[in-house]
Amino acid sequence: MARQQQRLSALQITKLTKPGLYGDGGGLTLQITTTGAKSWLFRYMVNGRSFGMGLGPTHTVSLAEARQKAMDARKLLINGINPLTAKKQKQIAAALASAKMMTFDQCAEAYILAHKAGWKNAKHIDQWTNTLKTYASPVFGHLPVAEIDTGLVVKCLSPIWENKTETASRLRGRIESVLGWATTSGYRTGENPARWKDHLANLLATISKSSRTTHHPSLPWQHVGAFMSALRVREGISARAVEFTILTACRSGEVRGARWTEFDTISKVWTIPAERMKAKREHQIPLSDAALALLDSISKDRDIVFAGTQGQPLSDMSLTAVIRRMNGDDKLVWVDASGASVTVHGFRSTFRMWAAETTNYPREVAEHALAHQLPDAVERAYQRGTQFAKRTALMAEWAAYCSAVKTDAVVRSIRGTA
Repeated sequence: MARQQQRLSALQITKLTKPGLYGDGGGLTLQITTTGAKSWLFRYMVNGRSFGMGLGPTHTVSLAEARQKAMDARKLLINGINPLTAKKQKQIAAALASAKMMTFDQCAEAYILAHKAGWKNAKHIDQWTNTLKTYASPVFGHLPVAEIDTGLVVKCLSPIWENKTETASRLRGRIESVLGWATTSGYRTGENPARWKDHLANLLATISKSSRTTHHPSLPWQHVGAFMSALRVREGISARAVEFTILTACRSGEVRGARWTEFDTISKVWTIPAERMKAKREHQIPLSDAALALLDSISKDRDIVFAGTQGQPLSDMSLTAVIRRMNGDDKLVWVDASGASVTVHGFRSTFRMWAAETTNYPREVAEHALAHQLPDAVERAYQRGTQFAKRTALMAEWAAYCSAVKTDAVVRSIRGTA
């Protein structure tokens, strides 16, 4: 019987040229076409119906390999499975697996696309894209997302974990989010290798928040009047935006995005909608006379209050450039205690220190003025108001203080200590 199933030899297969079918036995057949092409065919019957399944060309599939494939097909028939049906199912499964294979970079791009509508601004999108591109992509960006494991995540984070801790911490969270999206989308299975609790916490040093917090350089509150005096002689909408940011103790993004419709100059209130606030809660700011006078000096022919040349909101760098120009090219003048050039955001700290050092207003009044959430949950439960009346008085005193200090003596003092 074995001899009847192996009728052909490798030499015969080489010499045969006449078109036709040449049986090897057990359903395995050599097929030669009119063009001279030779291939293997497995012929069989199921329920009285004949089938033919290709096993590949002879120049790729040897006689021994063809016999093994025929053997595998006969075993399927014994188990009641049509070999052609099994082959098609395998092809479909392979196609589905290929369609589901996404690289980490592709998943990151899809994640950002799916979530960017809910993010505050283009800068946040750029931060996500650039962080992943800079640190994650070179390590495993090109790999299928299903293959990313703990070792690869640690390899990505380790080089920057201690010297760029804040960046590394954000990177880990972003990798975790992308891998979580990939799991939900069906591109990977199992636990998230970028999770921190009970996982990466066992492999990477826990660095306290206080040690990785970067404070924005802020001007000592004693010098804010001198700074404002120097600022007010500078022309341009960017300088006015910096001035208004200081007077209201707001974040620069809240000022740069301000619209005229948000202001009630009769009631002296600026209402910033929740979607433009960091905490996603509406914030009302009492406007001092100085702030109202500044607004009154600005043209109202555009929807955006502090608009650029094309009517669009000013960029963050536009405000930063004002301070840089004020510092001059040769020697810093407006610096913090360490000698670092002050930042626009740092004036919020200047305001907070002034309020703490020179006024008797309760701490929560100043915190509400900065739109900060009180840290203690019990305290928040009892302090549900916004302290608006007290904040009105506080902001009026702040505006007065910003105009009270003489310029010359303080500038000399700052130059001498820089």
